[in-house]
Amino acid sequence: MDEENGTMSWDSTTKQRKPLGWKAMPYILANETLERLASFGIMANFMVYMVKEYHMDQVQAATLINTWYALTNFAPIIGAFISDSYTGKFRTIVSGSISELLGMFVLTLTSLIPNLRPPPCTSDQITGECIGYSDLQLYVLLSGLFLLSVGTGGTCSCVVPFGLDQFDDSTEEGREGSRSFFSWYYITHTIAQLASMTLVLYVQNNISWAIGFAIPTVLNLVALVLLFVGIRFYVFVKPEGSVFSGIFKVLVDAYKKRNVQSSSEIDYHRPLLETNAKSNKLVLTDQFRFLNKAVIVLNNDEARNEEWRICTVGQIEDIKSIISIIPIFASSIIGFLAMNQQQTFTVSQALKMDLRFPGTSYLIPPASIIVISHLTIGIWLSLYETFLVRHIENITKQEGGISLLQKVGIGNVFCITTMFISGILEQKRRDLSLSGTNISIFWLAPQQILMGFYQVFTIVGLTEFFNKQVPINMRSIGNSLLYLGMSLASYLSSAMVKIVHGVTGRGGRHSWLTDDIDTGKLDYFYYFIAALSTLNLVSFLWCARRYRYRNM
Repeated sequence: MDEENGTMSWDSTTKQRKPLGWKAMPYILANETLERLASFGIMANFMVYMVKEYHMDQVQAATLINTWYALTNFAPIIGAFISDSYTGKFRTIVSGSISELLGMFVLTLTSLIPNLRPPPCTSDQITGECIGYSDLQLYVLLSGLFLLSVGTGGTCSCVVPFGLDQFDDSTEEGREGSRSFFSWYYITHTIAQLASMTLVLYVQNNISWAIGFAIPTVLNLVALVLLFVGIRFYVFVKPEGSVFSGIFKVLVDAYKKRNVQSSSEIDYHRPLLETNAKSNKLVLTDQFRFLNKAVIVLNNDEARNEEWRICTVGQIEDIKSIISIIPIFASSIIGFLAMNQQQTFTVSQALKMDLRFPGTSYLIPPASIIVISHLTIGIWLSLYETFLVRHIENITKQEGGISLLQKVGIGNVFCITTMFISGILEQKRRDLSLSGTNISIFWLAPQQILMGFYQVFTIVGLTEFFNKQVPINMRSIGNSLLYLGMSLASYLSSAMVKIVHGVTGRGGRHSWLTDDIDTGKLDYFYYFIAALSTLNLVSFLWCARRYRYRNM
């Protein structure tokens, strides 16, 4: 078997392997679930680990985590380029998984070997200075984090595109399978987050850091083994070389031929009509018509041996699809702002509330409140894929019930609603807190449920959109746009927090975002994001109405 071409040879003949669809999915989804559970299990409580075991202060730990997150969210773009251009998806996933496994092994060693971290604080150091980490100890820690980032670049960029390769989109069954794949992928993703934020977190906090790190490491090893167990079911798509060379060629050729008009001076590239992978004829569309001139062949081009300047219809239409998704990508960045706040300021709210589970003395960890969002995602997606989608398809007469951009638009409505409700609940919480009453942490449940629905529609919709609307040979790069958007949203959120804090705190006034949220105006900040999200929705609707679907 030729893995990269996805062919099987027998009796001196070679046939293209037919995608097996869901037969390959148990191995891919199991691998992704265990791999994500391992990653979340390591990083969910990592800031606490650095503060308690490495004696870092909050600023040092937060700075290190934010820098690592930025590198990790950018890494999939690099991994995607390497995958689509040179190595192929499967090899990139395997390389990334091995790198992640090595990174987890290094971090596990830091919890097992005392010399790889500072000595524990003694009783007389609790109120003073504990012994800090050495350069060597920091380098070992950073090497583990770097390996995790490299591994994430390989796995996150390619798992979804590799899964899509296993479905034949030329058949109704294949299209239905690829559509459902995105929902079930996110369901398994959510299960991994739930397990890491409950079981693994409990082991790390109450039993042992070493065991709490060893469990994810072993799970990652099992995930890698499962990936190889299913190898006989996979289709392997061969990379087509540098994905940017065709883009560059189209742009250069279109510019150089921008003034060509007379039909007597030109001849169009042969063949006039090309076919894609599904044997459908490709013709030039009238969108971004200035690029169409790149297909023109001047009469003396071939005489000057300038074949590299001759562009195909497929190359021109590919770059049009890339340009078309840029506005949708840009609008997603603002949408992610609401999600960022639910993972930061929501924890600050929870710290000021009654953490007891109703009817018991058990105290809920403040960060665990976002489990409600994950439960919402898991329950709704399972219900939708199992029962609702068929009924909605019968009503709308459309595969999947609603279009990809309709999903994203509905998610944006939930985004606005989430921030508006968050503002109302925060005002109520602050007023009661100032009067001496701490309300239950479960008052935050409504905004967490709404945030779950935002992710159900927007994140799942964007994942499918970016994977299906880019050229097929750039699927890994398209899939990585989601992570790039989240990374840019994190930077934008940090900048916005600093600006709002500085502007509202001028002249000796209380800032909206003070350390003690009871004296601030966090609800105003939530309303501000709701307003931004509303403007973003208007912009998104304008772009979505003008968008032309491709590859579908």
